[in-house]
Amino acid sequence: MTAVSLGHLWHHLAAWADRQGQPPSHLLILGTGLLAAAMVASRRAWPVARTVVTIAHEGGHALAAVATGRRLHGVRVLHTSAGVTVTAGNPSGPGIILTALAGYLAAPLLGLGGAALLATGHLLAVLLLSLAGLAGLAFAIRNAYGLLAVVVAGTLIVAVLWQRSAVAAAALGYAMTWLLLFGGVRPVVELQRDRRRRRGPSNDADQLARLTGLPGGLWTGVFFLVAVGALALGGWLLVG
Repeated sequence: MTAVSLGHLWHHLAAWADRQGQPPSHLLILGTGLLAAAMVASRRAWPVARTVVTIAHEGGHALAAVATGRRLHGVRVLHTSAGVTVTAGNPSGPGIILTALAGYLAAPLLGLGGAALLATGHLLAVLLLSLAGLAGLAFAIRNAYGLLAVVVAGTLIVAVLWQRSAVAAAALGYAMTWLLLFGGVRPVVELQRDRRRRRGPSNDADQLARLTGLPGGLWTGVFFLVAVGALALGGWLLVG
C-alpha cells in the first residue's frame, strides 16, 4: 500500500471516527450475539467460526512466545481449523509454560478486551487493533491456507473501514467480539471430550501437565473457567 493510499485511508478513518458518538442499537448488539452463538453451535458453520478462533489461539501462543524471549519459527492455520505454533528455546521454565497456556486463553480474553472497548465507545480501536494483530500474525504464518485466512479477515476489516458505514462497522466489531467470546468455550469442551477418549501429547493441557506436574484436567478446568467467565462478563458489558 502506497503512502498516498495510506493517507487516504487515514483520512477516511478520521472522518468516520469524528461522526461516531451514538452507540449501536440493542437490536444490533443482540442480533450479532445470537448470530455468533448460532455459528458456534452449528455443525456446518463451526469450522468457519473456529478458523477465526484458531487464528486468535495461535496468535496467543505466538505472542506469548515472543514476549517471553522464545524464538518463533512459524504458525500454521490448517484447513481443518486446527493450528500449530512452533517455537524454540528452553524446554522447561516460565517461557514455555506461558506459551502453552496462552492458546486457549487468547480468544476469550481478546473477546473480553473487545467487549470492554466497545462498552466504552471505542469501536474504531477494536477494528484497528484487530487489523494490527492480523498484520503481525501474517508475518509468522508458514502455510498458504493460514495466510489466506488471515488476509481474508484483514481485508474484510479494511473494506468495512473504507466504506465508513457506522452500522457495518458496529456489526463487524460486535460480531467479532461475540464470536471470540462464544468461540472461546466450545474448543475447551472439545478438548476435554478428546482427552477422555484418548490422552495424547499434542494438546495444550497435557503439555502443561508435563511441564508443571499438575494434572491436565486441572488445566482444562482453568481454560473452561476463564472462557465462561469472559463470556459472562463480556456479555454483561456488551448488553448492559
